[in-house]
Formats: sequence, structure tokens, C-alpha cells
Amino acid sequence: MRRLIFDAEHERFRDSVRRFFQTEIAPHAARWREQGYVDRWAYEKAGEHSLMLMWAEPRYGGAGVKDFRYEQIVYEENIRHGEIGFYINLHSGLVAPYIGELGTEEQKAKYLPDCAAGKTILGIAMTEPGAGSDLAGMKTRAEDCGDYWLLNGSKTFVSNGQLGDLFVVAARTVPDQRYGIGLFLVEGDMPGFQRGRRLAKMGLHAQDTSELFFDNVKVPKANVLGDPVKGFGYLSRFLSGERLIAAVGSIAAAQTAFDLTLQYVQERTAFGRPIGTFQNSRFKLAAMRAQLDAVQTFVDQCVLEYNAGRLTPELAAEAKLLATELENRVIDECVQLHGGAGYMEEYRICRMFTDARVTRIFAGSSEIMKEIIGRSLGLDERKRA
Repeated sequence: MRRLIFDAEHERFRDSVRRFFQTEIAPHAARWREQGYVDRWAYEKAGEHSLMLMWAEPRYGGAGVKDFRYEQIVYEENIRHGEIGFYINLHSGLVAPYIGELGTEEQKAKYLPDCAAGKTILGIAMTEPGAGSDLAGMKTRAEDCGDYWLLNGSKTFVSNGQLGDLFVVAARTVPDQRYGIGLFLVEGDMPGFQRGRRLAKMGLHAQDTSELFFDNVKVPKANVLGDPVKGFGYLSRFLSGERLIAAVGSIAAAQTAFDLTLQYVQERTAFGRPIGTFQNSRFKLAAMRAQLDAVQTFVDQCVLEYNAGRLTPELAAEAKLLATELENRVIDECVQLHGGAGYMEEYRICRMFTDARVTRIFAGSSEIMKEIIGRSLGLDERKRA
């Protein structure tokens, strides 16, 4: 189905972005998956092509482009033609906005230019081993010591944990208040900051995911983002954008899997004819095509709502739920249509299968998305107790 949200200028931009990922990123993808991380220069190369922090004002190194559709195009083309483990979406769309929207002028001037240039790689440290999706249950703490905050604790599942130069770290600042949390800018060379092991994962092998430890890290007061007791509200505020980005990536991956499989069933023969001509193949692909068009249209509409400042947490949860669940169903069906080849890592569809599984977990699991949507319908059991 023709996607009506893009103008001719967007399509010209897409052509240039596609060429960037095809020529600069894709040739290195296999090596990055083998070594377990993306080379740092990839971020700088994206910065040279003005693909990082496009929303940031020019004085901070960005293009001043607030239209999220341009970021959407970058994320989609990276999925299709680059390397899914190159987390340009996390760097530009998830972490940097915390600095851009909550940071002081001094913080923005200090950090954003190098972030836009890809010289400073970003990460966010929220999840803890014993808390998972319960962010309010975090144990990492920050104590106000006058001129600085003393940070102690640990985080896990931190994307860009080894490569990262600057992390937004969430920590409890009010011990007796469940939502008394602050956000801190922690630099990778601060004394007491330690990187744990790079975690071995089912998929996303080029994406560096690690544990982080904080042992009496002295964080200057100048590195606090916003109000040091309102961090939980800030996290909730930015989650809608994070879930929209997850939806954009998932529907792009699902469409890519469909395209790969459609080509495969047209070329692969069995019993003297292409396997795509069998009724089972046609029916499965037809059902996927209809669902892909429906969810893509919904996600695109959510992008327009996000641009207009109207994307609600409930709509973002719907987009994330629908897109990630569809991605996993589509890729599973596509592996089946590939037959034995679908189980071989030399075929991209095999790698996509293991890469996709985490999308129903990160940025809020499918179960959390259903809770958010259900409560918006007035079905919150806490209010009935």
C-alpha cells in the first residue's frame, strides 16, 4: 500500500540514506556480528552524513529538523540495508533527547555537538537485574553530598555498554519514595565507573550489550538532568517516543523479511515449479501482506501524531504491541517458507528470526503494553480495590 505520509523531499532523502547504508554500513555487518560490536567509526561516518541528532539545533551540531519522518527513514533504511545492531536509533532517538529536552544550555553545549558528530556514543542505564520492567523498584542509589552526588549500584542489559562514552543513569534519590528517582549524566572515565562483561545474546550479535557498575562514583551537580527527584516522570515521558521507534523498526524488519521470502519462493522450485505457486505459500503470503499494510498504516499515523505532539502513551503502546508481535509472526512464517535454508545462518532470514525475539521484551514487554492499553479502558484493578 502506498504510504501517504511522505513527500517528494522525504523520498529523495530516503534514496541518499539507502545509499549510505548500502555502501558504508552493510559491507561490514558480518564482521561486526562476529566481533560482537560495531566499530566506533560507523557513528562518526553517520555524523559526517548528518544522520545523527537531526532534531538538534544547528548550534549543537544538528540540522534543526523536528520532523520525525526523517528519523523514521534513517531507522527503516538501516534495518533494510544496513545492520540492525548499529544502534543509531538508540543514540539519536532514545538517549540524546534526554539531553536535548532536559539539559541545561551548558549541558547541551558540552555534549550534543560531539554526539551529533558521532564522537561521543550514548547509552542509557535503567534496567537492573532484580527489577526488570519495574523501574520504580530500582536499587541503584544516588546520595546528595553537597557539591556532588555519590552513585552506587549496578545496571544490566545496557546497549552500547562497552562502546558508550556517556550514559544517562537512573538512580534512587529519595530512599523512602517509590518514585523518587533522578537522572544523571555519567561519563565513561569517571572514577568508580566500571564496565562488566559483554553479554552473550540470542540475536543482535553486532549490538554491544553489557553490565555496568557504579562504586562511589562522584557525579557533579552539573551532570544532573532536570529535577533530581522527578526522574521517574521523565522516564515515563520519553517512553512513548521509545516505543514508537521500536514499532518503526519492527514493521520495517517484518516488511524486509516478507520481501526476502517473496523473492525466495519465486526462485526456489519443488516438484517442478516455484514453491510460491503452491496454495499454502500464496495464502500465507497473502495474509502477511494484508497485516503488514494494516500495521504499517497505523504506525505511520502514529508518526504524524508524534510530530503533532499528540501521541499518547496508549497509542504508542498499541503501535509497539502490534508491530513487534507482527514482526515475530511474519519472520517465523518466513523461516518456515524457506524450509531447511531458513535454519541456516548464511540466510538472512535465520538471523532475523533470532534478532526479532527481543522486540517483544525491550522498551516494555508485550504484557506491559497490554496493561497500559487495558488501564486506559478503565480496567485498572487498583482503582476498584
